[in-house]
Amino acid sequence: MENTIKEQLLELADEKYQKFSAALIPNINNVMGVRLPELRKLAKKIAREDWRAYLEQTDNEYFEEIMLQGMVIGYVKTDIDEILQYVADFVPKIDNWSVCDSFCIGLKFTKTNMKKVWDFLQPYLISAEEYEIRFGVVMLLDFYIEEEYIVLALQLLDNIKHEGYYVKMAVAWAISIYYVKFPDHTMAYLRSNSLCDFTFNKALQKITESYRVDQETKKMIRSMKRK
Repeated sequence: MENTIKEQLLELADEKYQKFSAALIPNINNVMGVRLPELRKLAKKIAREDWRAYLEQTDNEYFEEIMLQGMVIGYVKTDIDEILQYVADFVPKIDNWSVCDSFCIGLKFTKTNMKKVWDFLQPYLISAEEYEIRFGVVMLLDFYIEEEYIVLALQLLDNIKHEGYYVKMAVAWAISIYYVKFPDHTMAYLRSNSLCDFTFNKALQKITESYRVDQETKKMIRSMKRK
């Protein structure tokens, strides 16, 4: 199967898109140039067939091959414990923000398994690995912007002290999303937190970029910036 999948991907590759896509992900050099809608179409097809054999045999040579694996895991229909095992096997393959974020948004089974996935995410949020932490943080902002989780989630975000750029950006992004949904809770957190200056200021910036925050509030948020 894998040779056929790789051949299909190479046929779908677009040289112009390859240059565009590669420029967005500066820390990798293995991009074919296959557009995401084409990857999703192929992932859905694989998920309807012998997806276990595909995930066991698949190659990790190209960015798109890894992206495709993550999409397949999001589309398959099986019990939660089996899916989470495939998720755990996949996370170490994440080495860029694009695969991480696309993978997370596809794990829609989280919505019907909130507590189990929450528990599953905890080790990633205290990992020493940049993209393991980013995986955990992006899962929080994709699925746990809920009143039931806000206090715990903000505590978890505050406890992250990793120096990785893609960790700091994810934490800032998550805090901005929490602010938009729960401004009072999140403002209380912003007034008393242990975020580094970079992450704190990025969170404020992302809040001010939201069209769901009024101009007066944006002015107040800007005044909180750390020098």
